[in-house]
Amino acid sequence: MARIPLRRDRAVSVKTITVLGSTGSVGCSTLDVLRQVRETGQFDFQLEALTANTNAGELAKQARDFGARIAVIGDERALPELRAQLEGSGIEAAGGRSAIVDAAARPVSWTMAAIVGAAGLAPTLAAVRNGGTVALANKECLVSAGDLFMAEVNSSGARLLPVDSEHNAIFQVFDFERPAGIERIQLTASGGPFRTWPAAAIAAASPAEACRHPTWNMGAKISVDSASLMNKGLELIEAHYLFGTVPGRLEVLVHPQSIVHSLVSYSDGSVLAHMGAPDMRVPIAHALAWPGRLATNSARLDLAAIRELTFEAPDTDRFPCLRLAQEALSEGGAAPAVLNAANEVAVEAFLAGRIAFGRIAPIVTGTLETSSRLGWGKPASLAEVDLLDAAAREVAVGLLN
Repeated sequence: MARIPLRRDRAVSVKTITVLGSTGSVGCSTLDVLRQVRETGQFDFQLEALTANTNAGELAKQARDFGARIAVIGDERALPELRAQLEGSGIEAAGGRSAIVDAAARPVSWTMAAIVGAAGLAPTLAAVRNGGTVALANKECLVSAGDLFMAEVNSSGARLLPVDSEHNAIFQVFDFERPAGIERIQLTASGGPFRTWPAAAIAAASPAEACRHPTWNMGAKISVDSASLMNKGLELIEAHYLFGTVPGRLEVLVHPQSIVHSLVSYSDGSVLAHMGAPDMRVPIAHALAWPGRLATNSARLDLAAIRELTFEAPDTDRFPCLRLAQEALSEGGAAPAVLNAANEVAVEAFLAGRIAFGRIAPIVTGTLETSSRLGWGKPASLAEVDLLDAAAREVAVGLLN
């Protein structure tokens, strides 16, 4: 299986930048890092494109602040507001899903791919096909279309750099020259807001409680996935494709302090762990400057103040979504894409108050069982990925009731 193509022959020379999903948590953190770069004069850059889903006001403000050439809103109903906010700025405004893909296809040196969910697949692929550097913060590209996506990365000559804190941590301690010496990769999980809750209380949790993450500031969907540990399951699938690691050598370790982000164990008994404060600006800065380093004002790690780091095995009885993701990874075929689509439907319904938190896992389970019973196979093309995603969503919607 192909791993991340590194091409360490030269430093990343960032001249033009696109941020896909700029008003989300990762997008805002990216612009904060770029703001620090601008203030310190570490390098010159030009914002080519910024995209968002519905927040036209924030998108327009970002575009004006950074002098972007184009701002694109996914919801076309918000396009008049975006145009009004950008009037007189000289910044182009566009709207609609196809416009986001067109913006992602503009040739740039570096793209932040931070659109949440399966909606991020087409724009991220458009960025990959340019052959530049793509900082990947979208899990679903690899979960839904792992082999196909990595094939596009390799054929285009793009450089793919993981931005999720766990995958970025693995990237920094992974021996790409001698991968045969790696015995195990462990991704850490904070355990989320329900780590110590009994099963009955977890099942009845409200959206506000599920989004109250103890260590990370994230968007609603990712926060809910973290509360169910589905997020960590998706990250296992992502790591499988990024690092070419077989499922049996990928594990999850609960670590409430969120200081150790991942661990890589080697055949000589050594374990390399990456540590850092729980701040997404740190992996973003790493991806922005790789193979160099940026100076940022992110919080420095003070282990004496933290005093202790604790670890425990995950409880897949109370958090069955992690087990479902592990099983989907082992099964392969259509299972990862079906898992992702069903989970997106269930989480959206939970956030809308249509189902209880405890219904998320059963809806995903039912969708996976249906796909297995109907014999859905591994998608052989990106068009088949779209068809599989749509079919799985239809089944999941039917299970909501």
